[in-house]
Amino acid sequence: MTRFVKLLIFTAALLIGWQPQAYSQGENRANIQTADEQLLARANQERAQTGAGRLQWDPALAAAALYHCRRMVAEGPISHQYRGEPDLAARAGQAGAHFSLIEENVAVGATADTIHESWMHSPGHRTNLLNPEVDRVGIAVVASGGVLYAVADYSQVVQSMSATQVEGHVAALIRQSGISIFADPSLARAACATNEGVPHSANSQQPGFVMRWQGSDLTRLPPALVSRMDTKRYHRAEVGSCPAQGLDGSFTAYRVAVLLF
Repeated sequence: MTRFVKLLIFTAALLIGWQPQAYSQGENRANIQTADEQLLARANQERAQTGAGRLQWDPALAAAALYHCRRMVAEGPISHQYRGEPDLAARAGQAGAHFSLIEENVAVGATADTIHESWMHSPGHRTNLLNPEVDRVGIAVVASGGVLYAVADYSQVVQSMSATQVEGHVAALIRQSGISIFADPSLARAACATNEGVPHSANSQQPGFVMRWQGSDLTRLPPALVSRMDTKRYHRAEVGSCPAQGLDGSFTAYRVAVLLF
């Protein structure tokens, strides 16, 4: 059998009526599962050799990948987006994925091994597959016309959290500096929804410092906020979260305001 592969690459990053259908391949399902598993296993083997973290399976990414893989089979020439189809970020977001970085490899080839080797020998595809910043993957493989169509969607996951959960997470980081947190976040939430200033309240003390930021990483506080807290001039804080502003597509990020008193 002639060994061949056609492939395309796509990467997207955050600078801060469609629903996925259930998989059904009848008698080919066992073979397709093997191809999915083989591509995931080989990707993790390669990543282990380069020191990149292990990819975890993401069902939402897999649903988005399957939707697009079926489009590739129907359309013929492989592509990252067809007429009337949402783009990669929108597909993944509509399937329920939360991410700050998303990448995609697509290919058509004779076997899963052929597809994997072609990705590893193509600089762009190899970069996507071995990117240490991605930690989730969803892979779909559809057999048609004697070949395999494959889509691998990689992402850097962002945990889905409510405003209250975001506030609690940030408050815990602030408490490590010995600063206590106001129980009522209403003033900070109002400040979060604006781009400057703080809404005046007759019953509220005005803060001495206001910090707003937006991003997907809640493991650390902004350096400017940390610097202010290190002055020891502030003893209490109020934390508020609100919907992120100006997001591109379906990327996930959090918007936070911290008031220091």
